[in-house]
Amino acid sequence: MTRRGPASFPEGAFAVAPLVATKRAAGLTVSVCLPARNEEATVAQVVSAVRAALVDDAPLVDEILVVDDHSEDRTAALAAGAGARVVDASAVLTGHGEGHGKGEALWKSVHESTGDLIAWVDADIVDFDPAFVVGLLGPLLTDPAISFVKGHYHRPEADGVGGGRVTELLARPLLAQYFPELAEVAQPLAGEYAARRTLLERLPFVVGYGVDVALLIDAARTVGVDGVAQVDLGVRHHRNRSLDELGPQALAVSQAILDRAGVRPPGPAVLRRPGRESVTLALHERPPLASLRPA
Repeated sequence: MTRRGPASFPEGAFAVAPLVATKRAAGLTVSVCLPARNEEATVAQVVSAVRAALVDDAPLVDEILVVDDHSEDRTAALAAGAGARVVDASAVLTGHGEGHGKGEALWKSVHESTGDLIAWVDADIVDFDPAFVVGLLGPLLTDPAISFVKGHYHRPEADGVGGGRVTELLARPLLAQYFPELAEVAQPLAGEYAARRTLLERLPFVVGYGVDVALLIDAARTVGVDGVAQVDLGVRHHRNRSLDELGPQALAVSQAILDRAGVRPPGPAVLRRPGRESVTLALHERPPLASLRPA
């Protein structure tokens, strides 16, 4: 029977020890990457948790990389002190932008990291559980046919809305209309996902907040829905953003989805709200890294 969407794995489906053995037998390496901007309150805890559980106690992760996106606080110093390798986004691939934006930080993390498998986690997670990384890597290590894994979780701060407000009110309706094969993805905007380098280097990266859903769509187009999986990561605690902050994010997400559907406005989108400064967003992308290599 053909699946209607990506394969789904429950919370706790994967254990560390068997994954370490599988990774060793396959000769694979793993990078955990964090895009971070002004996350001094949480970044060290995330890095320390990954290092303690998945580097020191069990050799599942080979590298922890933090890409610092123009932080104005102690994010870089605290991440380095916790054991991450920290790179300054503004100093990487300078001919392709100065590093502003989550998507550009992710793109540059692929360039700077070394792992065959790359797992991304956000730097603003409170009470981070390294089982997130285990869950994301599980499908990639146990099924060679899977190339992209999306995480989902329960968010107590989201007032009972599993996918968050932008997901439920904007992203999910648009995906249902234009990309119904991805309608079963629980949280298409989640910042926790993992993929094979061989896939990621073939994909463009949207510079801003639309990157998460754009990568999902592009991955499914490239390897097929059967090459995509999702995994339940349990509970995630993080900062709950205000509606004022979510407006520009929603605009960026809608831009990314509609662009992938072939719906392209004639120019930059302008978000106008009464009594507030307008926000202008142009859809910028960074090219597939494979295309930057000399022929």
